[in-house]
Amino acid sequence: MNEATQMQVEWTTVIDGIDFGEGPRWHDGRLWFSDFYQQTISSVEIHADGTGTRHVELEHDGRPSGLGWLPDGRLVFVSMLDRKVMRREADGTVVEHADLSEVAGGHCNDMVVSSTGIAYVGNFGFDFEAGDAVKTTTMAIVYPDGRVVADSHELLFPNGAVITPSGRTLMVGETFGGQYTAFTIDHDGLLTEPRVWAEVDGTAPDGCTLDEDEGVWFSDAVGKQ
Repeated sequence: MNEATQMQVEWTTVIDGIDFGEGPRWHDGRLWFSDFYQQTISSVEIHADGTGTRHVELEHDGRPSGLGWLPDGRLVFVSMLDRKVMRREADGTVVEHADLSEVAGGHCNDMVVSSTGIAYVGNFGFDFEAGDAVKTTTMAIVYPDGRVVADSHELLFPNGAVITPSGRTLMVGETFGGQYTAFTIDHDGLLTEPRVWAEVDGTAPDGCTLDEDEGVWFSDAVGKQ
C-alpha cells in the first residue's frame, strides 16, 4: 500500500485483557469473539463512546476458535484441540455438533456458517506448534445435522473465510499460501470451481470480513496489520 492509498485510522480501545482473541463475529448487536488461552467465548456490548463491556458467554477447555450460528440461533464453535465443532443448545448446554478428526490434518481453526446452517471449517494441515513441515489440507464441510464431508481441494492452511450475500461464493484466505481462493457453492453446499480471487504476497491472511462492495478486509497474522 503506497502513501496515496494509505488511509489514516484512529484507533479506539474497546476492551482489553484478551490473551488470544480469535473468530470475531458481529451478531445480535454485539461483537463476539473467542479467546484461545482463556478458553472462553465472549460477547461485547459496544457503548456510544466506543468503549465496550465484555460478557463471558461460555467456557470451553478445548481451545475455542471460529464462531457461527445456525438458522435457529444456536451458537456453533470450533474446538481446536479435539478437532470438533460444538453447539450450544437453547438451555445453555454444550454438545458435540460434528467430529472432524477424520478429515482435518491439523488443529481446526476458523469457520464460516452459511445462512442455511452449513459450516465450512479450516485447519492447519499439520502440527504447527510442534514445528512440523508445512503440508496442504482441505476444508471440512459440516451440514446442520452434523454430517461431515471433506472437500477435495488442497489448500495451504485455509483460515478466515467469508460467504458473499448471494450465498453462492465462498472466499477463504490461505495463511501459508499468500492468497484468497474463491469457490462456487453448489446446491448441495459443496465447493466447486476453485480460482485465485486475490494474491496477497508477503502477508499471512487470517481473520477477515466482507464489506458492502464485497471487498475482503483481513488481518495479517505475521505483519501486525
